[in-house]
Amino acid sequence: MSLIELKQILRKNADREQAKILKWFFKTAPGDYGEGDKFLGIKVPVLRKISKNFINLNLDELQLLLSSEIHEERLAALMILVLKFQKCSYDKERKHIFDFYLKNTKNINNWDLVDLSAPKIVGEYLLDKDKLILENLASSKILWEKRISILSTFQFIKANQFETSLNIAEKLLNDDHDLIHKAVGWMLREIGKRNLSVEENFLNQHYKKMPRTMLRYAIEKFPEKKRQTYLKNKI
Repeated sequence: MSLIELKQILRKNADREQAKILKWFFKTAPGDYGEGDKFLGIKVPVLRKISKNFINLNLDELQLLLSSEIHEERLAALMILVLKFQKCSYDKERKHIFDFYLKNTKNINNWDLVDLSAPKIVGEYLLDKDKLILENLASSKILWEKRISILSTFQFIKANQFETSLNIAEKLLNDDHDLIHKAVGWMLREIGKRNLSVEENFLNQHYKKMPRTMLRYAIEKFPEKKRQTYLKNKI
């Protein structure tokens, strides 16, 4: 199936009222993080089902989709890219998709685009490799590159590899954006699900200077008494 057919199907599934909701939900007003983004109004399960039929699209075609001003077209491109990555038989093919992804970080420019793709491509590729690129992304001035850096480590956490996540979390402690606070807190919580002592050791060193949202996300699953101990003693 062709790129033209994909765009036609997406438009057939467009929902004007849902598009209005998504524009609000993804903060597209002037000055917000998603300023100017445009939506067709297609929910993720529907988009995922459509995307599965277009895994044959090549990277040049996916580049056109990723450069689109339409949010769902960029998201579809990333869903297809994840599927292509998962089907790769050789590391050289995976590296090609990994490099393509990192060249397109300017187009992976909302939190859902990052969250649905970064762990499954960047994180999966780097699982058994040097992870310095993630620490470089964590130092970026671009919001989405910083979110890619921490969300990619979700794949490491699932494999009980915590060091990179903790290093990046420490780098991002003083970040000023709520979307980074939430992402770091989320990854710390995921570490705690697998090894609570590792998470608590990190928290005990840093919780007093953590942004409150980051701390709340990190301790969300703690017993209430323990949650309150952290929250009340935060400076």
